[in-house]
Amino acid sequence: MTTTAVLIVGAGPTGLTLACTLARAGIPVRIVDKSPEFHGGSRGKGLNQRSREVLADLGMGEECTAAGNPRLIYRKYRDGAVIADHVPQEDAAPTPDVPYATGLWIPQWRTEEILRTKLASYGVRVELGTEVTEFTQDESGVTAALADGRRVRASYLVGCDGARGMVCKALGLAFDGETAPELALVGDVEVEGGLDRGYWHQWIDEDGAVLLCPLPGTERWQLQSSPERDAEGRYEEPSLELFQRQLDRHARIPGLRLTNPGWLSTYRVNVRMAERFRVGRVFLAGDAAHIHSIAGGLGMNTGIQDGYNLGWKLALVANGLAGEALLETYEEERLPVAAWTLKITNERLRAVMEGTRKAGVGTEAGAGRDLTTLGVGYAWSSLAWGGRAAGERAPDAPCRDAATGEPVGLFEVFAGPRFTLLGFGPRSADALARVSAACGALVRTCLVDGGGEGLADPDGHAWRAYGMAGREEPAADGPGKEGAGGLVLVRPDNHIAWTAAVDRGAEVVDRLERLGR
Repeated sequence: MTTTAVLIVGAGPTGLTLACTLARAGIPVRIVDKSPEFHGGSRGKGLNQRSREVLADLGMGEECTAAGNPRLIYRKYRDGAVIADHVPQEDAAPTPDVPYATGLWIPQWRTEEILRTKLASYGVRVELGTEVTEFTQDESGVTAALADGRRVRASYLVGCDGARGMVCKALGLAFDGETAPELALVGDVEVEGGLDRGYWHQWIDEDGAVLLCPLPGTERWQLQSSPERDAEGRYEEPSLELFQRQLDRHARIPGLRLTNPGWLSTYRVNVRMAERFRVGRVFLAGDAAHIHSIAGGLGMNTGIQDGYNLGWKLALVANGLAGEALLETYEEERLPVAAWTLKITNERLRAVMEGTRKAGVGTEAGAGRDLTTLGVGYAWSSLAWGGRAAGERAPDAPCRDAATGEPVGLFEVFAGPRFTLLGFGPRSADALARVSAACGALVRTCLVDGGGEGLADPDGHAWRAYGMAGREEPAADGPGKEGAGGLVLVRPDNHIAWTAAVDRGAEVVDRLERLGR
């Protein structure tokens, strides 16, 4: 029997994000998947702004940006004629606190590929064709049985194996909700005939619809369409012939041919959520914990953010830097987010269904800033310890290295598996020193506008982003900025844990020493 700290069942974006978060922190991890090969279909096709921040923190920001497309025009047709073009977030631009102005169009298989490459850099590889058939748990760990007769002993097991996976079923948890009766078709194809890849083409007629979305970095398109029934009233299985027939009927473009079909599938809208996300030493994340409408594109993104939230907590507990009770906050924080996700995607689906009845309206009818999930926070959490914006996402800000003058963003400072304590103004230096001496393995400290150390914030972006009062402009003969300042404790997942005055360093030490205990 082999052993590991964490066994992850399922190697989609959720499991891979979790594995990368753990491996970065030096936690032994195994990730297995019963499939004999990696899935090549697009499935999810976009990262939202918050997921881009998550993957950037994990060291994959540049790779994702290079592989994706931040802008795509929605072209809407009715009866074969172009009716309208829509440019989502046309005027959006990066701001000091939000580095990514838009989401990123990128097929799920490419996101998974980037995640696997990062994971491999830590010496961890996905074990394909490895099926967990059952598991038992006790006070000290989980023993999983594999289909080939092997056994794995882990301190924790995480089910990232999708809505039909075995982990949730083995736990005996209810997965309540509803399934829509209507079927939809989806697949990846290539298109001959010169269709412009700068557009998401949406042919939406009263008797059906075909949508062709280009997949960046490939010659393929994701095709979505309405179902068709045969003479006996049964839904026809997806096929290239069926898709071509639908395209001909709705697009009416001579010479437009679908070729080289890849992934072809059907789906029904499911809206379901597990009653719990944790039972003892076993956790659920991603589609294994919650599934919902594809409207809004939150499926892959919510799973990535589940894995990120759970990962830093498991890492601190496994490293002995926090107590077991910290793990209770995973369900405390992510279950309400999942419930919100089910609700918002239902609303977005209704908006799309109603909006597309009007010629010239397409999937943008379901758009909204909340789908960026930049506003998702945990104000209700027991880890929101007080002060301004506790529980909310910690904003970025462009600063400079106080010694060299080189540009440094706050997100660069936050990157990694530890907490970060920001101290604004020179009066915070004593608190930073005290916290660093007592909790240096758990927290890094960073002085902002304290003189020749840490960061300089010449334009005041960090002070404003964190609501710090008392900042003074530099004096002509010196650094100035002798205002009140303050302390901000940022969690490893870049959410604010606590904001307080500069003289409360002892409370930071107390909080961190009692974390999860």
